[in-house]
Amino acid sequence: MRVLMLDAPQSMLDERRRLGQDVRDEMWDGVLHMVPPPSDAHQEFAIRFLFVIVPIAEGRGLLARYETGLFRADKDYRVPDQLYCRPEQRSDRGAEGAELVVEIRSPGDETYDKIDFYSRVGVREMVVVHPHDRRVELFRALGGRLVPVQPGPDGSLASEVLGISLCTVEGTLRVTWADGTADI
Repeated sequence: MRVLMLDAPQSMLDERRRLGQDVRDEMWDGVLHMVPPPSDAHQEFAIRFLFVIVPIAEGRGLLARYETGLFRADKDYRVPDQLYCRPEQRSDRGAEGAELVVEIRSPGDETYDKIDFYSRVGVREMVVVHPHDRRVELFRALGGRLVPVQPGPDGSLASEVLGISLCTVEGTLRVTWADGTADI
């Protein structure tokens, strides 16, 4: 159910903060988006993907962040499920840019609505994962916009940022890189 409140009572916002329910909230050009907690399937996939990808990203000099703010301005930020940035892109409040963001789909989420924002802050690649069937989509910056990458003849998507390929094989996400392969 979508809800729009023109003015949220401060007491409600304070209560959400006190209970820790606001950690995934996003600010879209000054409009608060209250994001529900991720499902079990979402979390299960996210942690498995993180374990595989972090060493690869670190080997390329990137920092991994989990559910951290990616800022364009104080009142304009998104919270991708995972973010991989260069050290100079991090800040005290989160990140001020990213090489790669990962969005793990949940029913009714706003993943695709974030693409323009990610383009504006200079994200080079975006991976969208559908956790139930392990299907992935890859978007790459081209002409200042993130555009869908077409799979290769074998059905795999190649991430230039991480130097990996992603392919769904019999309901499993296969991640392949120079030194190995992992099924998630």
